[in-house]
Order: sequence, then structure tokens, then C-alpha cells
Amino acid sequence: MNDWKSLLKADPTDWLIEKDNPSVRYFALTDILDIPADSPEARDAKREIMETGAVPKILAKQAGGGYWGIPEDFYIRSKYKGTVWQLIILAELGADGSDERIRKACEFIIENSQDRSSGGFSVRGTPKNGGNHSAVIPCLTGNMVWSLIRFGYLKDSRLQREINWITTYQRFDDQVDKPPTGWPYDKAEPCWGRHTCSMGAIKALKALSEIPEEASSPEVKETIVKGAEYFLRHHVHKRSHAPDEVCKPSWLKFGFPLMYQTDALEILGVLTKLGYHDSRMQEAIDLLISKQDDKGRWVMESTFNGRFQVNIESKEKPSKWVTLNALRVLRAYGPSENQNARK
Repeated sequence: MNDWKSLLKADPTDWLIEKDNPSVRYFALTDILDIPADSPEARDAKREIMETGAVPKILAKQAGGGYWGIPEDFYIRSKYKGTVWQLIILAELGADGSDERIRKACEFIIENSQDRSSGGFSVRGTPKNGGNHSAVIPCLTGNMVWSLIRFGYLKDSRLQREINWITTYQRFDDQVDKPPTGWPYDKAEPCWGRHTCSMGAIKALKALSEIPEEASSPEVKETIVKGAEYFLRHHVHKRSHAPDEVCKPSWLKFGFPLMYQTDALEILGVLTKLGYHDSRMQEAIDLLISKQDDKGRWVMESTFNGRFQVNIESKEKPSKWVTLNALRVLRAYGPSENQNARK
């Protein structure tokens, strides 16, 4: 089971489980060391997430109505300090979805951002009318579905409508001759067009990866297969029609949290979580392995620090978050030859 550690220059696990970052400590215990989530050690780490570090600092800046900043500026004019962005960060940090402040934030964003006619999420909206139908976009919908599942909303009928939006409208086009037409495609050409925006595509796939396989509908499973093949066809981070070219140079610089952006590490993380082990992932795996330092750690190469409510680690320094995500990928992918485990 530890064969994957042969890919490391050194084992950074002891560094990850230090108590200075309770979120990383909890996930390293449960995801890397396989310590049961209900064990005393893991429960203590989970409790600490809500008591020390970034999570309580973010929640301390929340208004009583469950939002941050100006209520109606939950997305566009408040990057990355508005309510949408705090939900993404808090979900990434493993905040407790049963906490009243988290529940208020979830309800606020559903009330203000979810399009009541389609279930997708909009960049504009009001509590009276919900999300603006003409401003629903895929990356936001994927991020909100993922966050809400993390916060315990999977069985909520409103969340099910959001999942249905993804399985109904999300596309994985690769330079098709005829781009999609009609709503929601006509007013969001950068998101769709002849070639689907990969950032929206990976957020949709990330959201669906959070659904337990036994709870996944046939539509969810079909969408996962389409989405995974889209990224495999691109060898994770390359241009499918020009395989020697990187889709975006920024994807080679790993960061956390990524918000609506992505990178090769996040894409690998989604694919491996879904059980994929495909030869078309190998170049990205090799890139990942090459970026570790002599202590088996990865550096924070990209960050939105200075624009968050609370900064997350430091740029150009070893990052516990990037290292954790790298280990998750290598542990899942490993040196084995299993192919496409999830069907």
C-alpha cells in the first residue's frame, strides 16, 4: 500500500500532521494515514478546524445574515471577499457544515444565486427573485454544488436540481463544428463556444466527484465519463489538437485555493478521486513528481493572497495544502497499472 511513497524524495507526512494547520492535519490523518474519521485523534483535529486557524477568522468577518461584505456583491464586484468565495474556501478547509454560520451562508447563496427556473447558479441575484436566469455560469454552478455537498446538502431537493443542471447543460466540446445554441449557451460564449471552457468543465466534474458512487444517478455517471474523457483527451493540461502545447502556462503553477481557476494538480486530483489511472495522465503525473523539493514538499506557486478575507499560506514557500493535494494524487494513482477503476 505504501509503494506510492517510492515516488517521493522524502516523506512529508509528519510535517503535514503538525498542529499549526488543523485542516491539513485532519485531511492528512484521514486521507494519507487512513486514520478513521471517528477516531479520537481525527475528531480532535476536526474540532480544531472550527477553533483555530483560517476558518474562525473567516467566520468572524461574516455578517449576521450569513453573507460577507455587501449582500448583493456576492460574486462579481467582491472577488475574492464575497460570500461565494468564502463558501468555496470554507469547504476546502473542511469547515463543519452543521455550524449555524455555515448553514446561514449556504442558505444565503441558495436564496440569492440559484436560478429558480433551472437550478443553476448565477453571478447576480436577489432574495426576492433568486439568481438571474441570464447570468448562470458553469464554473460557479460547479463550485457551489461541490461546496454544498461538502456542507451536507446532497439530499436537499434544491441541491439535486443543481446537480441536474450540470448533467443537463454541462458540455465537454473540443472544437466542434457547430457550437451549442439556446440558453444558457448564447449569452456565455466564453464558457461554451466551439471549445468548452476547461475551468467550468473541471468544476462540474469536481462537483460530481463528490457524490458517492452508490448515490450517483445514471446521468451523473454518464456525465463523469464524458468529463473525464475530455481531460484525458487533453492529457490533463495539454491542447488536444496540439499535444506539445500546454493549455495555459498558469496551469503549471500549483496553488490553493483555486477559486474558479484550475491547474494540472486539481485536474489530476479530480481524475484520481474518480478512480482513473490512464496512460494519458502520466505526463502530468511526471510534472507533479518533478516539482517536489528534497523534503518531499511542494511550493505554493500561485495565490490570490491579499484579495482574500484571510490569507492562506505564503507564495513561493513550501505549502502544506499543495503538498497534501499532491500526496492525495500520488497515493491514488500510485505506480500500479490499474486502469479506469470507476465506470
